[in-house]
Amino acid sequence: MNQTHHPTMRRMGALMPLETVMADVFCTDCKRFTEVVFDHAAGDTVCSECGLVLESHSIDETSEWRTFANESDGNDPNRVGGPANPLLTDGGLSTVISKPNGTSSDFLTSSLGRWQNRGSNPDRSLILAFKSIATMSDRLGLVATIKDRANEIYKKVEDQKSSRGRNQDAILAACLYIACRQEDKPRTVKEICSVANGATKKEIGRAKEYIIKQLELEMGQSVEIGTIHAGDFMRRFCSNLGMANQTVKAAQESVWKAEEFDIRRSPISIAAAVIYIVTQLSDDKKPLKDVSVATGVAEGTIRNSYKDLYPHLSKIIPNWYAREEDLKNLCSP
Repeated sequence: MNQTHHPTMRRMGALMPLETVMADVFCTDCKRFTEVVFDHAAGDTVCSECGLVLESHSIDETSEWRTFANESDGNDPNRVGGPANPLLTDGGLSTVISKPNGTSSDFLTSSLGRWQNRGSNPDRSLILAFKSIATMSDRLGLVATIKDRANEIYKKVEDQKSSRGRNQDAILAACLYIACRQEDKPRTVKEICSVANGATKKEIGRAKEYIIKQLELEMGQSVEIGTIHAGDFMRRFCSNLGMANQTVKAAQESVWKAEEFDIRRSPISIAAAVIYIVTQLSDDKKPLKDVSVATGVAEGTIRNSYKDLYPHLSKIIPNWYAREEDLKNLCSP
């Protein structure tokens, strides 16, 4: 039997830290137990004393990347496919046979593909719906928790089999709207509508009421979707206008103080009006049209909200931001 010596070990004649130092193994060349080194690149188990390859082409059955957790706990991050989706029947781990490349296809592959297409996938509609929700979430820059919540809401509605014949784009958009509200990261209906594949604000509003009704029937109790506050939109609207940090801070303080007064306007309208007022008190004044575009609130609505806020400005605008004389210089509504 021919004996093979590891080339690197033969040149150095001593222990080389190729990869992992293993326990003592009997070396037939040294005639005694010696420490061995395992070379992952070549799959060789090498004697650290004489360089004899004790075992070659070994199969590495460990993880394909390192785990930085405590390895004594038995955590093994082996890659076995995508994450499981508990909302799908098979957990989202089913096997899909891809179509063969080119015009000349293998008979076995094409036959398996035809059989797969003949089979009914109960999750086909759910998968398409989840992809649509993911696309809308990405376009709005929403976090994964909101997307997952929207998927759960849609799954509950779909399980009741009562949404057939309804506008699916509006249903999906309404699920995302409700998820944003429940996760305390609300978006306006107009923002949701902008990514809703053609669904109108009225259709999304109707779909929202329908979904809430279906969820209440399933749960047997009222469904809370969270309360909208004007401050929830403030930082995003200010960012759209490119406002300075001090101006943003003043707008946020003002909008929270505005909630202490009985101003019967929607939170979005109040937020838009406060932004307009605060910018008029700064060096970088924003035109009403720009505020309307950034907030999605009509110019007339902003004017009416400004009119309602005007009597309370001395108590709403922070003293450190504007003096009494500055407030008097604002144009009266």
